[in-house]
Amino acid sequence: MRKENEKVTLPLQNSDIEKASMYQVAEAVLFSFIGIRKKSDLEHDAAKIKPVQIIIGGLVGGVIFILVILSVVKLVTG
Repeated sequence: MRKENEKVTLPLQNSDIEKASMYQVAEAVLFSFIGIRKKSDLEHDAAKIKPVQIIIGGLVGGVIFILVILSVVKLVTG
C-alpha cells in the first residue's frame, strides 16, 4: 500500500536515458566500495549505468585494490 507522501516515479524511456561516462561508473564503484552513497545518487546511477558497466568497473576496481594492497605489503616487508 502506498503512503500519501510517497512519490510515484515512472520508468524512463530509452530516449530519456543518457549513457554514463567512464568517470561516473568509476565514481559509483568507488563509493560502493567505501559504502557511502546518497539515495538520490543511487537512483540516478541506477537509471544511467548499465549492469555490464558496473560489473566491469567492479572487476577493474577490485584488481586495482588488490594491486595496491600487494604493493603496500611489498613496500613494508622490504
